[in-house]
Amino acid sequence: MTSKTRVNTLLILGASGDLTGRLLLPGLARLVANGLADGLKLVGAGSDPWTPQQWTKRVGGAFEDAANGAGAAGRKAIAALEKSTEYHQLDVTADGQLATLLAGLEAPIAVYFALPPHISQKACEVLTAQQLPPGTSLVMEKPFGSGSESARELNKTLAALVPEDHIHRVDHFLGKATVFNILGLRFANSFLEPVWNRDHIEKVEIIFDEDLALEGRARYYDGAGALKDMIQSHLLHIMALLAIDAPSSIGERDLRDAISTVLRASSITAPYKKSTRRARYTAGRIGDRDVPDYVAEAGVDPARETETLAEVEVGIDTWRWKGVPFILRSGKALGAARKEAIVTFRPVPHLPSGFEGVDSPNQLRIGFGPDTLQLDVDVNGPGNIFTLNRVTLNAELNASDLLPYGEVLEGIITGDPLLSVRGDTAVDCWRIIEPVIKAWAKDSVPLEKYDAGGPGPADWPTAVGG
Repeated sequence: MTSKTRVNTLLILGASGDLTGRLLLPGLARLVANGLADGLKLVGAGSDPWTPQQWTKRVGGAFEDAANGAGAAGRKAIAALEKSTEYHQLDVTADGQLATLLAGLEAPIAVYFALPPHISQKACEVLTAQQLPPGTSLVMEKPFGSGSESARELNKTLAALVPEDHIHRVDHFLGKATVFNILGLRFANSFLEPVWNRDHIEKVEIIFDEDLALEGRARYYDGAGALKDMIQSHLLHIMALLAIDAPSSIGERDLRDAISTVLRASSITAPYKKSTRRARYTAGRIGDRDVPDYVAEAGVDPARETETLAEVEVGIDTWRWKGVPFILRSGKALGAARKEAIVTFRPVPHLPSGFEGVDSPNQLRIGFGPDTLQLDVDVNGPGNIFTLNRVTLNAELNASDLLPYGEVLEGIITGDPLLSVRGDTAVDCWRIIEPVIKAWAKDSVPLEKYDAGGPGPADWPTAVGG
């Protein structure tokens, strides 16, 4: 049974870091403003010697937007959380310091590791199950580990501390709105499911192109790159949701079992020069901003040959999907942001003679942030009724009132692991891309270049107009 224990204290480790200020605290504020975190106490901890005033200023600044848009009850709840919050300086890897802090907090506690993976691992290694208050949950940011072996080791470390249903491996892409929009589209429409297979679908593309450059994140990003940062951490899960067979329920066990089944059947096959592509941006202009060459960014080591744009073709060896390429792409410093899944259907087997115009394959586009739906359809006319024309049916999908990290935090404080990544799945995501990492390290696949602000290499399968 899934634990439904409600969290009384949210402890954020790495509270002085960028993730906390930019994403976690604004997400929490929206959650509080919507009355979904009543009575929660917020505690921050980090290595920086912050004063209570510095921490209060950070929290207040991050809560400001949510407070301005909230009603009277929401503003009151935000003010109460701000008033009660506290900050502690500590070294999470030092024996006893984190355990001492936990002993003084009101249980149940959710411990959010907003830290680099290797620091989170060390912090967990110095804890024992006996040092954790009853009902403690451990929340780990992705990437989970640095490879399949380290992910297995981290799983073992966590399993020695708390039950699996008290472990939340965060993937903020799996917000409830996005997940359930995909599941509702897939399984609530009888006209889609019969054609959702290799007989009718030619390819599936999942694209997350950003118009942001490095933005001061070299310390993390230069050691990761687009393949690990986005494809391993996020896009493989979106792929799995698009590819799963219908679960019997949307309970956490059934849904996460279905996701795991897809990922176990997934792989990227050699030759990797054909099935994968990588590139790095050079100097250019995005909108009104001049962007320097990636290797000229502060903190970048050119010898690492870190890619800022990656694309892989994943095969899923199941009856439903054998032979259908799932093409996953993500990159930075591109001229236009593209966040979508594109399902391309196979052409009709026969178009009766007498029709004019181009009968191109139909496409279904699912947009992420904002969540949208577009279906391309060929119809007759206007004008000559024998001429086919392409029209696009558009719809806006239901959005959540919460920010993505608010949706993540809601699952954490209600003890619902539905949208958390399960331990075996985290290992499989690394297994899928590890052969590619090794091939790229041997320069088996050339590192191409593209101008910042441009569309990326023109000959890639996912190129605009490609």
